[in-house]
Amino acid sequence: MKSRLTQAAAALALSIPLLACARTPVDVEILDRASGEVMPVYWHDGARHVAGEPGREYEIRLRNRGGGRMLAVTSVDGVNVITGQAAAPLGSGYVLDPRGRVDIDGWRKSMDQVAAFYFTALPDSYAARTGRPENVGVIGVALYREVERRAVLDEELARRDSAAAPAAGAAAESRAQDSLGKVAGERLGTGHGRRLDSGATYTAFERASDRPDSVIRIYYDSRRNLVARGIIPKPDRVAWRAPDPFPAGFVPDP
Repeated sequence: MKSRLTQAAAALALSIPLLACARTPVDVEILDRASGEVMPVYWHDGARHVAGEPGREYEIRLRNRGGGRMLAVTSVDGVNVITGQAAAPLGSGYVLDPRGRVDIDGWRKSMDQVAAFYFTALPDSYAARTGRPENVGVIGVALYREVERRAVLDEELARRDSAAAPAAGAAAESRAQDSLGKVAGERLGTGHGRRLDSGATYTAFERASDRPDSVIRIYYDSRRNLVARGIIPKPDRVAWRAPDPFPAGFVPDP
């Protein structure tokens, strides 16, 4: 099924119906492409983290649980996944239909194909290979409502949320940066992988505001590094007990 894109905001909107039940308008999940399973999220100091495995392909799944269209400007390692430019909130993004879903499985190469996302060593990441390694290790989604479908009260609430969101996000980002020094191995980035078929078309979308309604950040690294940074708890060690050569008396029947 072809998706819809717009030059002002590249829009990938798959019309896949979803059940309506939501706390937030859009849910963001990271999926392992090989298994199709959603990767567990580890919360630490108000920030979300996922553990990647080098060489494994992944995709970003967006679910719109609201009744209006949403624009999701999406970045990986500080790079816009559609244009390949340094990401900015007002850049190109994907449009989600009401109660629809978008699966972003790579860097967009054309209206028909993407280059797959995969976890890799930082020097092999697309951002590092294009001279932009500073923001490797984070996936970002800036969400916008559509102007025609926004109520006055909803607009006021969103303005309050967006005014408060940067401070909270900045605090979480600062704590995440502080913990980067506690790593056990090389950090992970996202590579520019094999070509995948992923059709898209253009559509129009007018943002209700130049400020995003919300910004979602998901940090990622290897499991080893996340354990070293205290984000994933260390597994409990099983106490070793010496076997007893004479634990009982006579030999019982098996």
